[in-house]
Amino acid sequence: MADFGTSELDAFRTEVRTWLEANYPAELKDRSATTDPEATWGGRAFIGSTDPQITWMRRVAEKGWTAPTWPTSVGGAGLPADKARIVEQELVAGRYNAPLASFGVWMLGPVLLEYGNEAQKAEHMPDIVAGNTRWCQGYSEPGAGSDLAALQTRCEDKGDHWLINGQKVWTSYANKADWCFCLVRTDTSKKHEGISFVLIDMTSPGVETRPIKLISGESPFCETFFTDVKIPKGNLVGKVNGGWEIAKRLLQYERQNISGGFGGGGGAGGSAGDLGQLALNYSGPDETGRVSDRDLRQRITRNKMDFQCLGLTINRTAAEARASNGPSAATSIIKYAAASFAQERSELMIETLGHQALGWGGDAYSPAELIATRGWLRSKGNSIEGGTSEVNINVVSKRVLGLPDLK
Repeated sequence: MADFGTSELDAFRTEVRTWLEANYPAELKDRSATTDPEATWGGRAFIGSTDPQITWMRRVAEKGWTAPTWPTSVGGAGLPADKARIVEQELVAGRYNAPLASFGVWMLGPVLLEYGNEAQKAEHMPDIVAGNTRWCQGYSEPGAGSDLAALQTRCEDKGDHWLINGQKVWTSYANKADWCFCLVRTDTSKKHEGISFVLIDMTSPGVETRPIKLISGESPFCETFFTDVKIPKGNLVGKVNGGWEIAKRLLQYERQNISGGFGGGGGAGGSAGDLGQLALNYSGPDETGRVSDRDLRQRITRNKMDFQCLGLTINRTAAEARASNGPSAATSIIKYAAASFAQERSELMIETLGHQALGWGGDAYSPAELIATRGWLRSKGNSIEGGTSEVNINVVSKRVLGLPDLK
């Protein structure tokens, strides 16, 4: 029988498992231990930090496993897709903290590999892998959300630098980011063909961020203002007025990442626990031990099955993306489905909790119940972020199904 490398992969899995067990900080093994919740995002503020999460991040980054498929020349491990998948699987199987949460890894890095020049890769990608820089995304504007190409943030050529003026909105964690990858207008006479893709140091004079408080009580998004912000000419990625192509590519990576977060059924509100077990706890069992409310039981089962199918589909399309040139328009299908299933799951959780889902604080409600309520409110954004559901449906109709525009 031919040897397809199974023994080699098994040996690598053992190597990964052994290394993770030996290098996971003892402080993190205690689930009750407290660490800075921002530490997993890294960034300049954490350089030199002794937080155990940062220690963990540094150790994994030294192996290149925060971005395992990236070339070793930029700090990655240069692993083929099958071995990178083993690293990801073992991190999950061992219930280890995610070493690094990073828009740099999820979105910007793949784009730089495809469109960036060697100087840009050398300057930014090793710091992304190491968690030394935290990135935010400057796309949406007050008058350019779903119609992103209507953006008006100006970027003028001043000879030895670019000068940027304008406003972005819904900029995730802009107030905590070190850098921003940003879409700007370099030609006002054209729409899509007048957009460029630039990198902005958030410490630059003229950059201002204002957090937006959400209905859930959180403020993960910001308004971001650029007033006469100067950036080096070398911070332009790709060609002048060639940013729309890069923007679309990056959105595919973003939608793939957002969908992946829902693949296991742990979407918004998931911290409150398994839906089936919650229904048993709150609705009680029938004479057979099943959830007593038959209609609720069926809808929970259907949602769990949908998530299981979604997870399998995400794994398949991710494998296809690794084997080709990255994600395709199929990410819009997955993003739409993931948002729908996650919102349905949150609604089911609130229904399951009954009056215990009405609380906002106080001793009458458990922490998990309060998390579920906030998660339900947060889930309203699932069909907006990363491209609205309506936009994703349009992408599917045009780029997947090949349907013509309506006249």
